[in-house]
Amino acid sequence: MSLRTILTSAAIATLPFAALADSDASRGLVLEALEATLLAGNADAVDQYFAEDYIQHNPDFPDGIEGQRGVVNFLANTPGFNAEYVRVIADDDLVAIHARYAGVGPTATIGFDVFRVENGMIGEHWDNLIPEAAPNPSGRTQIDGATEITDLDQTEANRALVEDFLERSMIRHEDVDITDYISPVTYLQHNPDVADGLEGFGAFMGEMAAQGITMDYNEVHMVIAEGNFVLSMSEGSFGGEPQAFYDLFRLEDGLIVEHWDVIAPMPDPDAPNNQSGKF
Repeated sequence: MSLRTILTSAAIATLPFAALADSDASRGLVLEALEATLLAGNADAVDQYFAEDYIQHNPDFPDGIEGQRGVVNFLANTPGFNAEYVRVIADDDLVAIHARYAGVGPTATIGFDVFRVENGMIGEHWDNLIPEAAPNPSGRTQIDGATEITDLDQTEANRALVEDFLERSMIRHEDVDITDYISPVTYLQHNPDVADGLEGFGAFMGEMAAQGITMDYNEVHMVIAEGNFVLSMSEGSFGGEPQAFYDLFRLEDGLIVEHWDVIAPMPDPDAPNNQSGKF
């Protein structure tokens, strides 16, 4: 689904922000802001949507509204820039977007962008970006798969299950029954190196162990949930190198049935524009 399609949906186009639930208001504001600034290449519109003290966690750009104008101007002067927003998840004042960006660099970029809305303005932004890879052993890409948000009444239960899975399995490395968290029947995997099913996941972990490669989660910084989708933002290490892990899970009937991720190196803490850190 394109950004323009989302923006022109009846729920967003016909109701003012004040008439919508907090999550829908935040989603509408963020999508409208991106359409009016980044996609239009219009830096003059930044003041309408972004807070003066905007906090930027992408180390390539500084904090503040001038930094955001720099982002817009950079993309406006990038021939062929295109953004495909595949999934948009809203959780009160937080909006997470799963996207594919083309036109910046020799290959497209897959990423997650997270925005925080405060007092009707966008006040903060996080992201995790990686070059697009070929389809994985099961033929899945980093962005295909289900997109429909359902089961809104299960939002908190799904958030809790993912948090428990990350804490017990990925941080503490407890000997858990993985089928308490991941469906043994359906587990669709979009990581470029991992095949579908618990068998695929187990084979990948076994191969890494055989090579002496470890993947450790140290801290989960944020968990954003809406219905059947849950996005976690964590840091840890992969092969001994500091990494940021953004994991998107889709759940059905209380179990994880689909997974997308972006694993990217943590930025240099001394980078000139890294005042606010990755998280």
